[in-house]
Amino acid sequence: MSQDGAGVDLEKSLGYLLKEASSALRAAMEEVLRPLGMSVTRYACLELLAQRPGLSNSELARGAFVTRQSMNVLLQALEREGYVTRPAEAPVGKVLPTRLTPRGQQSLEKASVAVRSVEVRMLAGMTGTEQSDAFRILKSMIHSLRDGDDGS
Repeated sequence: MSQDGAGVDLEKSLGYLLKEASSALRAAMEEVLRPLGMSVTRYACLELLAQRPGLSNSELARGAFVTRQSMNVLLQALEREGYVTRPAEAPVGKVLPTRLTPRGQQSLEKASVAVRSVEVRMLAGMTGTEQSDAFRILKSMIHSLRDGDDGS
């Protein structure tokens, strides 16, 4: 509680705890990805492209939680380094669909193993039921915040 009694008690704030967990997860992911020459954002971009080939810059930015400008810079670097391909001209409209190259797929496979090890470590103290419950609860929170559902 703040000194004047009007603040949020960080010891009891679920939002603060979620942010702390998010920060700890990101730090752990960065730690295992760094030796592979990868960041969390780069990994997220490659993972999104593996699961949904042809996503646009805007769709990738939303999925990786970065700005379109940041994603564009990343995509240019990934293309230069041979991890992704984008057509010179948009086949339809303005969207340049991006796809992984074999090099990008190989890099992603190594990174996925590293990231999975972090998730396994994060969930190690939980039973299968607790893991399922946590997943369900977090999805419900996301849904409530995005859709404005007050839970009633």
